[in-house]
Amino acid sequence: MTKIDLEQARDLMRREAESISRLAESIDNNFNRAVRMILNCTGAVVLTGIGKPGFIAQKISATLASTGSPSYFLHAAEAVHGDLGRLRREDLVIALSHSGTSEEVVRLIALIKQLGIKMIGITGKEDSPLGRHSDIVISLGKIEEICPLGLAPTASTTCMLALGDALAVTVMKARNFQAEDYARYHPGGELGRRLITVEQAALFTRGKPLPSASDKCTIQQALAQADARTEMRHGCVLLVDETGKLSGLLTDGDLHRAIRNKAAEVHNLPVSEIMTPNPKVVKPDTLASEAMAIFHEHRIDEIPVVDNNGRPVGLIDVQDVVALRVVQ
Repeated sequence: MTKIDLEQARDLMRREAESISRLAESIDNNFNRAVRMILNCTGAVVLTGIGKPGFIAQKISATLASTGSPSYFLHAAEAVHGDLGRLRREDLVIALSHSGTSEEVVRLIALIKQLGIKMIGITGKEDSPLGRHSDIVISLGKIEEICPLGLAPTASTTCMLALGDALAVTVMKARNFQAEDYARYHPGGELGRRLITVEQAALFTRGKPLPSASDKCTIQQALAQADARTEMRHGCVLLVDETGKLSGLLTDGDLHRAIRNKAAEVHNLPVSEIMTPNPKVVKPDTLASEAMAIFHEHRIDEIPVVDNNGRPVGLIDVQDVVALRVVQ
């Protein structure tokens, strides 16, 4: 059985890391110009390439799209067989080719220029066709592949990926792209569930009738007012003051305790005597994970959603949050 040399593997990884370090030191103002071009693009940022650089282009496109820059991948070979029709003059093309001479990419360059579309070239050779015909060229410089034959794209594609990540994240920071924005593009999976807000998760609907009543009425009046406002059954009534601000909740538990202690007169009691004052609330931009933490800590079943003025705009149920499989 062939022996695997771990130290050799470590050395190969170090060599790739060194290639990235050299690239980091060599990037110049063309990187800044490329970032500005992406920020100013009013169409889509279209990544293209062939072979291994094509796979890297797909990943860079996916990163851009998920961080606020509309983007898609255009296969360099398929482009000349009809897919070129996807391009629009307001788009921006980023083409990847280490040699800058890949036949499919070179053929596509001429067509892109005919359409009057701006192009950023990422290549190891600035004087290549890709380098010469790009509006901005970001040079990878001389890169030695770690392949023992010096042929398989290895360090070069790793550098392309690192450069693409640097472009995407620099653009992301320039757009002031926040966690809430990221969650909007990642609603699925653990990451999305951790970052999504209660409003983005559709845990409540603005404008939907709420089971609310005045905090100045009796228990019987409060229940009647809540029933008149919504046909849905809830486990509480939202009590508001004369300005419409939430002042308390009338919960099933409050009613049970009142009936047990004052059964004969419970219906005519002022609701303010038995309500839960100053209840736990969330706002529409509260993370669903934070709402879940409140449910868990205080062992409650429903939480009102209030606006910046303290007025109720929704009501979320613990079961709805549990169904999201929200991560605390």
